[in-house]
Parts: sequence; C-alpha cells; structure tokens
Amino acid sequence: MARALVNLAVGTVVFFLLFLLSQSNPSTSPPRLLPPPHHGARPAMVLPLFPSSKNSSRTFLHSHRHLLRSDSHSSHPNARMRLYDDLLLNGYYTTRLWIGTPPQQFALIVDTGSTVTYVPCATCEQCGRHQDPKFQPDLSSTYQPVKCNLDCNCDSDRVQCIYERQYAEMSSSSGVLGEDIISFGNQSELVPQRAVFGCENEETGDLYSQHADGIMGLGRGDLSVVDQLVEKGVISDSFSLCYGGMDIGGGAMVLGGISAPSDMVFSYADPVRSPYYSIGLKEIHVAGKQLSLNPSVFDGKYGTVLDSGTTYAYLPEPAFLAFKEAILKELNGLKQIRGPDPNYSDICFSTASSDVSELSKTFPTVEMVFGHRQKLLLSPENYLFRHSKVHGAYCLGIFQNEKDPTTLLGGIIVRNTLVTYDREHSKIGFWKTNCSELWERLHITGALSPTPSSSGKGNSTESPTTTASDGSPHYDFPGKIQIGKIILDMSLSTNHSYLKPQINKLTEFIAKELDVNASQVHLLNFTSEGNSSLVRLAIVPSDSSTYIYKETARNIISRLAEHRVKLPDTFGNYQLVQWKVEPSTKQTWWGRNYMVVVMALIIIVVIGLSVYGVWGMWRRKQQTVNSYKPVGAAAPEQELQPL
Repeated sequence: MARALVNLAVGTVVFFLLFLLSQSNPSTSPPRLLPPPHHGARPAMVLPLFPSSKNSSRTFLHSHRHLLRSDSHSSHPNARMRLYDDLLLNGYYTTRLWIGTPPQQFALIVDTGSTVTYVPCATCEQCGRHQDPKFQPDLSSTYQPVKCNLDCNCDSDRVQCIYERQYAEMSSSSGVLGEDIISFGNQSELVPQRAVFGCENEETGDLYSQHADGIMGLGRGDLSVVDQLVEKGVISDSFSLCYGGMDIGGGAMVLGGISAPSDMVFSYADPVRSPYYSIGLKEIHVAGKQLSLNPSVFDGKYGTVLDSGTTYAYLPEPAFLAFKEAILKELNGLKQIRGPDPNYSDICFSTASSDVSELSKTFPTVEMVFGHRQKLLLSPENYLFRHSKVHGAYCLGIFQNEKDPTTLLGGIIVRNTLVTYDREHSKIGFWKTNCSELWERLHITGALSPTPSSSGKGNSTESPTTTASDGSPHYDFPGKIQIGKIILDMSLSTNHSYLKPQINKLTEFIAKELDVNASQVHLLNFTSEGNSSLVRLAIVPSDSSTYIYKETARNIISRLAEHRVKLPDTFGNYQLVQWKVEPSTKQTWWGRNYMVVVMALIIIVVIGLSVYGVWGMWRRKQQTVNSYKPVGAAAPEQELQPL
C-alpha cells in the first residue's frame, strides 16, 4: 500500500514537471528574414561628435598629431555638425562627412593640429580596417583627380598630385589628392561643396589601427577644409568645437561663424607664432592662488597650443611641478592611490563620491589667465579623469611634457566648453556650457535641410527615429508599452561561409559591446548577398525581468545605429539596417505566478503522500506487534487443510 502511494506521488511530480516544461518552451518559428537593403543604402545622415570602446587611462595619450613642419555676425551660412565618440574612451572625437555622388559616409577624427582631410582609398593595400568601407572614386560621378601642377607635389609619373603627412607619434599617411562633393549632414545650412581631399594609399602606426576612417584637418593650410570653404566665400573664417563632459561624450562642431555669447572669454591667437592654434597663456591659479611662475614659461618653442587631437594637457617641467605641488597641498586630506596603468606614474586620489556634480566640493578650481586678465575657469572635470579600476577615484589629466617647453592643451581642458576659433580676428574664445544643450543655450533653431542620401532606403525603422532639440537622433517607442523584445537587422561585410561557423562568437561580442548578458542575445536568422551577410538578432529581457527599460532599448539602438559598437576586424564593417520593438505580453496574476503556485501544490502533495505513507506503515507495524491469539487457535495453514 505504502509503495503504491509513493509510486503515485513520483508519477504526479513527473507529470507536473513535464507539463511545466512544455508550457515554458512553447514552439515558435523564427520570423522570416527581411530582404537585404538596396545597394548603397545608408543610415540617416547626421553629423555628430561621439565616443568608442574603453581603453586604459592613456591609450592615445601621446598621439597628438603635430605635423613635423570669423566674423560672429556674418550673414554667411554655417555647417552645424554633431561630434561622436568620447575623449577618454577613444582618445578622439569624430564627425561625419559624406563624399561623392551618391554620398559615401566616413567617420573622421576632428583635428586642429592637421591641415589635410583624408580617407582610405579603394586602391589602398596598406590601410587598416576601419569603421566604414573605403572611398571608391569609380562609384562617384563627381570625382576628379587633382592633376599634377606647379602648386603641388606630384607622383613619380608626374600625372597626379600627392600628399604625405607624418605625425609626432610616428604614424603617417600618404596618397593622392582628389576633388569631389562634400556634404555636411542634415543639420547644416551650408549646401554640399566641392573640395580637395586625400585618398589614402598607405597608412602606418595609430592611423592604421584606429577605428575611425581618417582625419578631418581643421588647421591652417591650403588643404584645410576650413581654408577651402573660406576661399570659396561660403563661410566666414571661423569654426567652433564643443566637447561633452565627463561620462557624456559627444558634442558639436560648427564650420563658419556663430554669435559669440556676451560672457565668452577671449585670448589673442597669433597666427604667425606657430603653425598651430596658439593662445597667450600668462598665469595659472589653483584654489585662487597664483603659481609662482614667470609668464615666459608658457611661451617656449610653439608657445601654448590648443590641439583637439590631443587627449590630455601637458605643461613644461617648471609649470607642471608647481601645479602638482599646489594640487597636492589642497588635497592633503585625500588618500593617494596607484594609477590604473602600471606603465604610468599617475597621480590619483580616492574620494567618497563618484558623482561628477560633487567633485567641486572636494577638488579645487583652476584658472587659466590670458592677456588683458581674461580668466578661463576650469572645473575638476577639466583636469581630472576617472580611475578605470577604483570606483570613486580620480587622476590628474595634466602631465609634464617631458623636456619639451611647449604647453599643450588637449581636449580635457575644454570639456563642456564652447571653443570658437575666430581666425578672421586672430582670437580664440571660451564659453563654459553644457555641450549637449548647445543649440538651446545659443538660441539657435531652424529647420533641418535635406539629408544627402544615396539611392534606396536609409535607416528605416519600425519605430520612428526623430531628431532631438540638440540635433541628436532620438529613438521613439509607441505609447506606454513595456518592451519585451528588440529585433535588429544588421548587414555585415563578411562572407556568409566565413560568418556561419563564427556566428556564436558574433553574438557574444555584440552582447559584450551592448552591456547585456549573452543569454539575452538570440540569433533568429541570417542569410547572404554576395560577399555580405544579413543577420537578424533579438534582444530579450534578462532572467530577472519581464521587460526591457526604454532607456536601455534606446541605448542599444543608438549604439548600433551610430556605430559605437566595435566588432573585431574579422567581422568586417556593419550597418544597422532596421530595428523594431515588440511589447511584452501582459500577464494576469495567475499568469505571472502560476509556476510558484503549481510548485507549491506539488510540494504539498508530495509531503502529504509521504506523511500518509509513513503513518500507514507505522499503523501496520503496531497492529503486528500487538496482535493476540488464544492458545490453540488454528493457524492460517491449518484452516486451509481439508477436513
């Protein structure tokens, strides 16, 4: 009897478990993969400054690209462009340019220390794998090579003009010069213009390995984009850069003049002093106290150079030692710790808070004083960077420039600062602001001009992509839905036969780049078209949640759409062709908790049957022990005997 009850209990448990498994894994057929996009289809053309992947504290620290050799009230139009990437994560900012007809897109490092703009050419055999495909002159109906003439260096055959550039960090770029239509994106009042640029045939060093496609030269020189546009008379002789703050990244750029805010701080910029943008730095104050330095210390060699292609700031030895001593004196109550990279002697401090807005309560203010006593106030985010290994710790982002007497001010100094390079009036202006709200703060509005696009559909979406007030793409979701799944269609310039055995690695890399668990990324399907592949993926909620937060969904979509996801070179270049979100299924209380209820019932049944079985066995045993039979009573065997 007890054995039968136990068997019944086990059978019941097995039945319920099989039932639960069948309900938790419903059979679903993956949706049919959408057809590949038209050839040449491109995502929405927006010109922003943005960030890339996290590296050590100074990945591009010494990669400042020094070559070895506007009227604010103007009626001229300007080109408003967004910046992408992050100063410390990538070591640079990039913007988007479109070259040719139809336009071919490129992500170019914004560099005031370079004078030529160049992109990898289709004929280049010694170019690295970058964010976008190489420029193909044969596909542009408006491309023309710049023929050899007296004003340029010519190739060995004396047929075409060439360029060569070498940089202080031992990287180089060389190629031919071409002329084509350059488009500045859908925030630009400036219509596309013909301009000369470099078509790379060889690159070395950091230029070969970087994720960005090339360089956008904003320095002074005949090949500079700014100089060419000014020479054409289409913009005033001025441009502006505005870098995002700590933990924000991105920013904005303007080619042409803007109305300077009334409280903008200006410094004279001598165009003859050096080939770079030099300012007249005279003093540095820490916590309101002037460093005991002769002003001539900031005038050595190239003077004080402002360079957007440099990440940090570098002072001549006397100035750095005085600055370091003043900072340590102000922070003698903070614990000093090791830096994130053992190869550098970083000066780092541990604090109780990781909130950027609270830094000014702990760290002193720093002021840079120019001629005519104009002062630029630096908040802690302008001279500190986050410790990448210790939460709540920060390190000095100002270093000694070895034995070089040049004062070099990189992007960290002007985070959340609008910098206007007014070349027409030989001055550079600084205005502290939130760069993500630059247009509103400058009261700049206006309709966006049509985006240059190639034939076919751009970044079409099931849910709309609009433009926010700061010019950044904004990803909308209908109503108040709770997102249960994100469907992503991606095109990769990788052969189908190669990708097939690597598909699991691809999903792992994507999960890592999107900061989600690998179990949340599901491959739905993939197919091929020529030498490219189309992949459909689904991002689902984590095991601990029933839906995806809208902010998380926006972050996932924007990182893919804006090429902020870095994949190994073996997977080629990618484009987000299309995306859509699906709402989570609304469940009743029973639907959300039926598993718990069923398991509780199973446990109760098992316990009840076990108790009943034990009680039955105990009762039977008691009956056997206490049974009484009178003397002479017939045994069962005897009762079966025939009479």
